[in-house]
Amino acid sequence: MRNTIINRRFKYTDVNATAILIIINVVVFILQNVFTKLPYILSMVPIYIRIKHWYWQVFTYMFSHVDFWHLFSNMLGLFIFGRLVERSVGSREFLLYYLLTGTLAGAASYFMYLFSGSLFTVVLGASGALYAVMLLFAVLFPTAVVYVFGIIPMRAPLLVILYFFIDFFGQFRADGTAHLVHLSGLFFGFLYIMIRMKINPLRQWGLMK
Repeated sequence: MRNTIINRRFKYTDVNATAILIIINVVVFILQNVFTKLPYILSMVPIYIRIKHWYWQVFTYMFSHVDFWHLFSNMLGLFIFGRLVERSVGSREFLLYYLLTGTLAGAASYFMYLFSGSLFTVVLGASGALYAVMLLFAVLFPTAVVYVFGIIPMRAPLLVILYFFIDFFGQFRADGTAHLVHLSGLFFGFLYIMIRMKINPLRQWGLMK
């Protein structure tokens, strides 16, 4: 089938964009601890987008983190899954996928928070884009085994499905976790893989013919 502009492939390059993203996140974390107002400028706060028109927040929120452990856990996941995905699809495709799914997850979450009246919610962290990366990893390496907490072996597709249900039911609890962003990251990652990469994740995992 002839490729359209939507799914035309980039020329393969590998510049370790994963490491660049990690460095950017670390630098932003250092800066926001120096300039204490920076987290409120970078994080996604629906009331600021609605009233102040800070539209950039649907993009910048994924580079801001609440504390060291939040940063560490997200960057560890990005290092583990992102580097393998980047080597497989190339740096340009990886960056487009990461930044686009993260931004769309932020935008979708903004509208959901807006319509639900949760205007003062503060959303930050790379987990929306990271969930999308985990999904792509599970599609590219469906037989890969991931050790949860370093001890529990689990196939990558099963891990993604487990996280989906955790976040789906978690959104009904006020536990401070941005479950909507996680689910949105998975949703837009799924669409990207279906439309641009022409791969059906469910078929790749043997869940449908």
